[in-house]
Amino acid sequence: MGKDFDLWNARKKDLNESTFAQYVHEREVWWCALGANVGVEADGKHDNFERPVLVLRKFNKDSVLVVPLTSHAKPNPYQWPFHHEGRLFAAVFSQMRLVSTKRLLRKMYRMDARIFDDIKHVILVLFRDA
Repeated sequence: MGKDFDLWNARKKDLNESTFAQYVHEREVWWCALGANVGVEADGKHDNFERPVLVLRKFNKDSVLVVPLTSHAKPNPYQWPFHHEGRLFAAVFSQMRLVSTKRLLRKMYRMDARIFDDIKHVILVLFRDA
């Protein structure tokens, strides 16, 4: 099945024209309109081209560093598994990116501080060894 880049482009134009930017904090998990992306880049799903992301760093009211989350954790040095409400998820470090807060659609929850600290530690080690 092909990707619908035309539908994503229309949705992206709407997001860009929006004057509303979400008020967001580190450790929060949001549905984020990541879009229809190229190759192995993480795609969003459904009509809003969205997937859950963890806010790692807030730079200002308009931009945040996020790491996409998946419910299909794989044994991989670029993923970090964690449990939330009894379900297994993983932070996908290889897909970290800066996004506009205009892409953030709905807040899901605030991540447990210990899990968040573990994720940040693994990222620091991963990039230190790069």
